[in-house]
Order: sequence, then C-alpha cells, then structure tokens
Amino acid sequence: MAAYVAPVRDMRFVLDHVIGYEDLTKLPGYAEAGGDFVATILEEAGKFTAEVLGPLRRSADAEGARIENGQVRTAKGFAEAYRQYVEGGWNGISLDPAYGGQGLPYIFGVILNEMIASANTAFGLCPMLNHGATEALLAHGSDELKATYLPKLISGEWTGTMNLTEPQAGTDVGALRTKAERQADGTYLISGQKIFITYGDHDMTDNIIHLVLARLPDAPAGTKGISLFLVPKFLVNKDGSLGARNDLRPVSLEHKLGIHASPTCVMSYGDNGRCVGYLIGEENKGMSCMFTMMNLARLGVGMQGLGVAELAYQQALGYARERVQGKPIGASDAKAPILEHPDVRRMLLTIKASVEAVRAIGYLNAKAIDLAHHAADREERWWNQGLADLLTPLSKAYGSDVGVEAASLAIQVHGGMGFIEETGVAQTLRDVRITPIYEGTNGVQAMDLIGRKLGQDAGEHWQALFNRIEAFVNDLPPDGDLGAIADGVGHALAALRRATAWMMAEREQSLRAAAAGATPYLRLFAMTVGAYLLGLGAKRATAMLANGEGDAAYLQARVVVARFYVEQLLPPAVALVEPIVKGDALLYALSVEQLAV
Repeated sequence: MAAYVAPVRDMRFVLDHVIGYEDLTKLPGYAEAGGDFVATILEEAGKFTAEVLGPLRRSADAEGARIENGQVRTAKGFAEAYRQYVEGGWNGISLDPAYGGQGLPYIFGVILNEMIASANTAFGLCPMLNHGATEALLAHGSDELKATYLPKLISGEWTGTMNLTEPQAGTDVGALRTKAERQADGTYLISGQKIFITYGDHDMTDNIIHLVLARLPDAPAGTKGISLFLVPKFLVNKDGSLGARNDLRPVSLEHKLGIHASPTCVMSYGDNGRCVGYLIGEENKGMSCMFTMMNLARLGVGMQGLGVAELAYQQALGYARERVQGKPIGASDAKAPILEHPDVRRMLLTIKASVEAVRAIGYLNAKAIDLAHHAADREERWWNQGLADLLTPLSKAYGSDVGVEAASLAIQVHGGMGFIEETGVAQTLRDVRITPIYEGTNGVQAMDLIGRKLGQDAGEHWQALFNRIEAFVNDLPPDGDLGAIADGVGHALAALRRATAWMMAEREQSLRAAAAGATPYLRLFAMTVGAYLLGLGAKRATAMLANGEGDAAYLQARVVVARFYVEQLLPPAVALVEPIVKGDALLYALSVEQLAV
C-alpha cells in the first residue's frame, strides 16, 4: 500500500505557472509570502500530513469513533495528532492575525486542506469546519463574541461546527424546526435536534462551538425566518475560563459508508430547557451568515475530492508499478508490471489529468477569494468576488466527482485486490463518496450555477472568463502540442457558449427545462475551464523547455498530461451540449406509475 507523499512540485507549478500566485505577493501584508517561503510552507505541511496524519488513516478507519458516557471518543492517535497540528500553527495559517492567526493568503489554507484530505480525510473534516465557523464569526459576529471565541477557535484550542440539517430539513433548510426563544439578558434558549453534525462532539479540545440555525417564534416562514446562533458546549465566563456545561448532547453517532473516524453526530439541544445561545448577525438573517461558512466549506469539499483523487493516483501508480501480470503487447515472452498495459495507462492518465485540472480550478478559486478580500482596487475586488462565486460550484461539484471517479479507477487498476480492504484503496472510495453529497449536493451546485451565478452582475463574470479563454486559444500556435490543445479548448468553448446562451434564455422561460440540463452543463463548464488552465500550464512548460529552464522530463510530462486531458477527456464533455439543450421533456415523459413498471 503506497504511503501518501505531498505532490509539492505539482502544487508549485500550478501556483507559479498557471494561476499567477505572484499577484498575491503584491497585496498588503503578503510581500514576504513568496519564493522560498512558499517552498518552506509546502514542504513542512507535506511532511506533517504524511508523517503524522497518514499513518493513522487505516487504523482510525478500522476503529472509528464511539460514545462513552455521553462523550464522543475519537480513534487512537487522533487527539495527539490534533495537538501536533495545533502546536505546529497549522490551524490559523490563513486566519486573521488580530485574533492570533498567521494571516497568510487563504490559498495556503486550501492547499493544506488538500494535503490533509489526501493523508487522512476523516481527520481533516474537523479543522475544515472550524475554519468555516471562524470565518462566519469574523464576518458577522459582534465584537464581544469575536473577542470571546475567536482567539481560541483560531489557535485551535476550541473547534467549531456547522448545524443545519434536521430529519425533515436537508436541502430544504427552510423546513427546519429548531427553536430559539429570546431571553431578558439578550441570550436565547435553543431547543431542537440536528443530524449529520460532523465533529459535533469529540475529545480533542476542551470546548466545541456550535453554529446553529434556529427559528424564532415570530419568524417568517421558510429561509427568510432563520437565525444563526453560537451555542458553546461549555459556557464561557467573563474572564475567558470555561463555566458550566451547556444543555446540549450527542445523542448518537451515524454508522456510515466511509469517514468512519469522523464522528457524525445526532445533536440534541435544550433537553432540559437550558441551552444558551448567542445571536450571530441579525434575527432572521441567519442564512446569509451561514452562507459565509457554506461557501468556504464548498470549496473545501472540492479540495477534499482533489486530495483523495491525488491519493488514489499514488495508490494506483504504486500498485501498477509493482504488480507483474501478463505480457505487454508487442513485447518478448517476459512478463511486466501492469503499468505497461494500455488500459492501465489510460486509467492512470485519466486520474492524473483530472487531478491537475481540479487543482488548477481550486487554486484559481482560492486566489480569487484572496484578491476579493485584499485587493486595493475596488473594481478588482468586485471582479474577483464574482469570479470566486462562479468557480465555487465548479470546484465543489467537479472536484468531488473527480474524487469519486479517481478512487473507482484506482480500485480498477488494483483489480480484485482493490476490492479487498487490506490494500487501503477501498477505503479511498468509501471516504470520498460523501463529497458529492454534503455541503449541498452536486445537483444543488449545478442549480446554483444556472440559477444564481449565470445571472449575477448581468453575466459579466462568465462572459469575461469566456473571452479570456478565447484570447488564450487564439494566441496559441496552430500546430504541435499547443495547436492540438488550442483546437480542443476552442471546440469546448464553442459548445459552452452555445449551452450558456440556451441556459440564459431558458432559465427565464422554463426553469425546470434549464434545471434538467444543469448537471451536464456544470460538467461542461468545469472541464472547459480545467482544459484552459492545463493549456496555460502547457504553454508555460513549452516556453521553459525552449529556454532550457527547469526539469525537461517534468515539463514535457505537463504538456502530455494537458494534451491527454484535452484530446481524451474533454470530447465527451463537449458532447454534453446536446443533452443540455434538450430540456426536460424526456425526464417527465413517464408517469409515476410508468416509472414503477
């Protein structure tokens, strides 16, 4: 079983030669965050994740989490690993220095999330959700709440959670029933039950800070009547010390397909009528506050998919190099590793090329978030916020889909051994299968793309992105590797323009018809952007080869992988334009009775 090794060289190439990371070093406070500093951060993060988190992956999966006397106990080694994670300063790497964070660009947190997901997906869910809770509190909390909770959340001494889902309220968040009652002292009493609460309870920190959606008695119906509350496991005294246990508890743990070491809790609030909560933001404005957390979590989940896909590639490649089976076509009588067989090569290149495309999309997304928050020019902040909004559903849905597809292919490369737990690759698929589901299913991401993001700012952001891709294609030479890439990306862009024009018209006439094509539309959109970004990397690698710069073998591989993606993986996505524009007639051509026949 291959041990995870952080792909630092691939990460650096995307940063330096695809998305233009150097733009971030021009922002206030980031001048020192370039060059050798980036190399040091990535190397140390890679070392920590591989040496501390990676070895716990299999054992923690087998052991899982459990409840003992009303307290969740995590798998052996998790608490110590978390302590090392916090002591290493990793938790606050990109968080606000005013409350103890290191204040590095957000993109470093995204890259760290990728590494952690590769090494130990179940562990990584805790810091990922903590980061989202922290950002929500930073954006919407009162000064008093920030002063009380942010330093401990950012240091990692405490962790945060997200509490949305209830048995009757999943994607339909507006159906939630958890209640909040105003109190004379300005606090609220919370009562209700939440399900699927990741790290809702654990033994790695002294306190857990829950961000809970609830409804006031006089609140409007639906999502317009939801408020967000901070509900600590232990109340906090005025001097910052921990006080009494709050009236909340983990009722049970879910028995899941994967991420066994991540405690997924059913949480009960206010069994005794004494669960104290504090309002975040304004009453009945909770969804806008929670979306700050959810949008970051959606990018985080996409990067989880990327991280697991990277692990799947390393597992598959390691096995393919060692497993001797059969005689390669055209070879002598000697048997060879299965790496020499064409179908195995196809599967490996499919995983690798897809990984590189998702990595480029996710890193560009993170860069846009950094610029949206910190660029000096207001117009530049506006543009990058729009780009980040556009890319987030692509990062989440395409990244998680690629994670599942890559893990499945890795099992296929292993053959029968992939179906056996001891090789570890079955866990890879089990762990990643949740990513297209949580933080908004990928169908929800597709609806978000066509329903909100295409119409945002009159479509200015996607139009500018399409024009940027077109200019790139027109600038490439007509022949050779780059010519082939230009041809493929150009065809994809034409299909995407056609599909987008149809979507823009149809969403005003029949949203159901547009929704019918939303998922394949997102796939076409994401793969076109991925191909464009891989093409940028191939163009840069070609120039470096011509100038005698860098590692020639590595640079040539970048070109080949980009061309493989464009020629072998992109055409099926381009063909999606036809089903996209067919509308919803066939989906509803059968009655409910006919569907049951």
